[in-house]
Amino acid sequence: MRVIPFSILDLSPIPQGSTAADALRNSLDLAQHAEALGYNRFWLAEHHNMPGIASAATSVVIGHVAGGTKTIRVGSGGIMLPNHSPLVIAEQFGTLASLYPGRIDLGLGRAPGTDQPTMRALRRNAAAAADTFPKDVEELQSYFADTAPGQRIRAVPGVGLHVPVWLLGSSTFSAELAAELGLPFAFASHFAPADMIAALHIYRRHFRPSSQLDRPYAMLGLNAIVADTDAEARRLFTSVQQAFTNLRRGTPGQIPPPIDDIDSFWTPQEKASASMTLLCSVVGSPQTVERGLDNFIEVTRPDEIIATAHIYDHAARLRSFELLSQISRFANQTTTRTIRATATAD
Repeated sequence: MRVIPFSILDLSPIPQGSTAADALRNSLDLAQHAEALGYNRFWLAEHHNMPGIASAATSVVIGHVAGGTKTIRVGSGGIMLPNHSPLVIAEQFGTLASLYPGRIDLGLGRAPGTDQPTMRALRRNAAAAADTFPKDVEELQSYFADTAPGQRIRAVPGVGLHVPVWLLGSSTFSAELAAELGLPFAFASHFAPADMIAALHIYRRHFRPSSQLDRPYAMLGLNAIVADTDAEARRLFTSVQQAFTNLRRGTPGQIPPPIDDIDSFWTPQEKASASMTLLCSVVGSPQTVERGLDNFIEVTRPDEIIATAHIYDHAARLRSFELLSQISRFANQTTTRTIRATATAD
């Protein structure tokens, strides 16, 4: 049986009736539990203008979580680089890496992480928001490298820290770029499964070794909701199903409580759409989830899984990740191959 590292992707979900402050406290609490349970990484994601997500200022939340933990790697899954200057992100993550050496990951995405009006508010100049993502990634990497002769612009902190950079994607574009640059790749199969197999094939086939990584390293997103019984896990999952349906309806909101009859909530068309979006999900008792993991891992052969769980009740979310950590596929962080030895040896 192939045992692999498991990590957590957290969006600091805001349940109905709660506040962003509650969500951020819950994120730190979850990270502390994840560390004790042996999870490898705890990543946070950049989303904007989303009433149910509190991690918009992702670098700030990473500092909050890293400051409250001791050993688990903390990072972004991801920073939406087109929303930012590469130099600003290099300075932010150089600061984080200086405060928490050997523990910071920088995952980069090229989507806006929001709707079009909010994207324009973030970027101000729409003409300057052309897709220069590959060039921006390389510029960002240069700020983490050792100082080059004649270099006039440096990230301080940042220069010489070699912060591990990941590329994130939900299509084949970032798979191709990650392969070309020799970077680890994380695919958002938890909400965009359609291109997962094609992206993995492209990444692994075309990978070029780099100073950061000698061979491909692919991490896959997976919705994982585990409870003592299948029925209870399916009920908890209805919060995710409602949230995605509300987003598609153009009415995003805080994370709704679970309901007993999800079919009374949506239309057949909405059910089909959500089922396709959430195809990469394992939901059930530990035995059911282990069987689902066996199938998922057999088909995709990931180097690591990053699990996410939009669960309304924080105690149930903690319990879900505790049960997931007990499954035999789970490897604690001591088994993880380093992404860059000099950056992750601590």
